[in-house]
Amino acid sequence: QVQLVESGGGLVQPGGSLRLSCAATGTIFSIDYMGWYRQAPGKERELVASIFSDGSTDYVDAVKGRFTISRDNAKNTVYLQMSSLKPEDTAVYYCNAQIAATLDFRLRYYWGQGTQVTVFS
Repeated sequence: QVQLVESGGGLVQPGGSLRLSCAATGTIFSIDYMGWYRQAPGKERELVASIFSDGSTDYVDAVKGRFTISRDNAKNTVYLQMSSLKPEDTAVYYCNAQIAATLDFRLRYYWGQGTQVTVFS
């Protein structure tokens, strides 16, 4: 069974940094897309950053120049380095990935459990 396990959230002051990690575990054949979403209270979940199997990346405008997404294919892990954090970055951050398990080799989307990031003055 495939699972995404997140870590790295917490409390930070404006201007600070945090690094989120998301490890895919289980019987994995391949991983295509990996990304980070966030959901603030009372708001819809939004895509923050994406990284594809060829290494290409994409970011929502609000985080460009401040957040960096990367992946370690040997560890089946995606990271989100967040710098110059602002109060409006406060949200639950979710990892999402398109994974083919060895069970049937079909690509499916999986979600992590979410990790809270709070930026406070």
